[in-house]
Amino acid sequence: MGIIEHAEVLSSPDFRIRKVDAREILDSRGNPTVEVAVRTGSGLGRFAVPSGASRGQFEALELRDGDPKRYLGLGVLKAVANVTKTLGPAVTGMDARNQADVDGKLLKLDGTRNKSRLGANAILGVSLAVFKAAADTAKAPAYQLALQHRKPLMPIPMFNIVNGGKHAGNDLSFQEFMIIPVGFRKFAEALRCGSEVYHVLGDLLKRKFGKSAVNVGDEGGFAPPLAQVRDVLELVELAVGNAGYSPGRDVVLGIDPAPGSFYDEKTGKYNVDGEKLAADELHEMYVSLCKSFLLRSIEDPFHDEDFESFARLTKRVGSKVQIVGDDLFVTNSERIEKGIGLEATNALLVKVNQAGTLTETIEAIEKARAAGYGLVMSHRSGETEDTTIADLAVGLATGQIKAGAPARGERTVKYNRLLEIENELGTEARFFGPEFLKGL
Repeated sequence: MGIIEHAEVLSSPDFRIRKVDAREILDSRGNPTVEVAVRTGSGLGRFAVPSGASRGQFEALELRDGDPKRYLGLGVLKAVANVTKTLGPAVTGMDARNQADVDGKLLKLDGTRNKSRLGANAILGVSLAVFKAAADTAKAPAYQLALQHRKPLMPIPMFNIVNGGKHAGNDLSFQEFMIIPVGFRKFAEALRCGSEVYHVLGDLLKRKFGKSAVNVGDEGGFAPPLAQVRDVLELVELAVGNAGYSPGRDVVLGIDPAPGSFYDEKTGKYNVDGEKLAADELHEMYVSLCKSFLLRSIEDPFHDEDFESFARLTKRVGSKVQIVGDDLFVTNSERIEKGIGLEATNALLVKVNQAGTLTETIEAIEKARAAGYGLVMSHRSGETEDTTIADLAVGLATGQIKAGAPARGERTVKYNRLLEIENELGTEARFFGPEFLKGL
């Protein structure tokens, strides 16, 4: 039957897709995005598509109108029309439980490698709205429908509490500085820790730099007037201690440099902390940071074609540090397979809109899981109030989730959904916080 063949359903629900609608809405940056609604004979599913600012060059292509008279060219009416006139009619009448068949039809209609004809935002909107409609028709929470043979797993939250790079208006080269509450047995306790450290850090920044230092970036993290990576990590570790938690035992740190914003293709150098670093020099910087701080996760340390530098860093520090491929892999099975062969990383960042369909996302996850990779379900910087990735993190048992700081509604709505799921699961809610990275 497909993704939910295991689910217990009502005696006579109608899973046939009857209608597909789409509309243009706004994301968390005030830019247009696509929302799709799929109605079956007995249910309704909606999905609002996120959008990234720091995009990998190999990820599926979102379709924008390009009309400067509307939303500065960022409108998505073409994508909306592709849903209502092409994609929707094609899947009408199909069984919403047969996710692979639905996604296969969507991919065939587009016919391009990067979904550039109809737009990844249009295709993903339909794919995940169908998934949500199947859940609603089955009267089951979405995470249950994604489980298949897996047991539900609550994810460790990775809170981006300081923003830089393309996510903020400061001089920090690195894009994200994260705290990872690993010393807890429940998601709710990890969330509480993240919230408390976030507020203590805000007080530290306000006292040190003034009120403007607690302005926030795209993902809710503070955007202080700092320019040096070490200065940020020192303040974050101080905030962890001041909040009453033990650095290393309760909380470890993570970074997402996102070098696409500071790598110079012409010179092959990285502009970091006011210096121009070759890949070998940046490598040594990461090694030094891991020795100086409780840094246990590094996402996209190098530009997205440099598999060799990824592999060297993974070999050097990968026994203790999670090296995460985001722009390197773009949730694409072919690139993940290449990375596995080269031993480039030991973890995968999962973004549904990089892949473009739920089926492709699951294929990427399972390929990485089979290789022993860590898995991180992730939001985008341009988010919506949609909570689907929270359910997918639990149902697909990724074990980790990035949804931004514990602030801004489009971020906290994901965390609040996870609280709801943990409460629903009760004693079935597994959470492997203290076992984080022990398998590396």
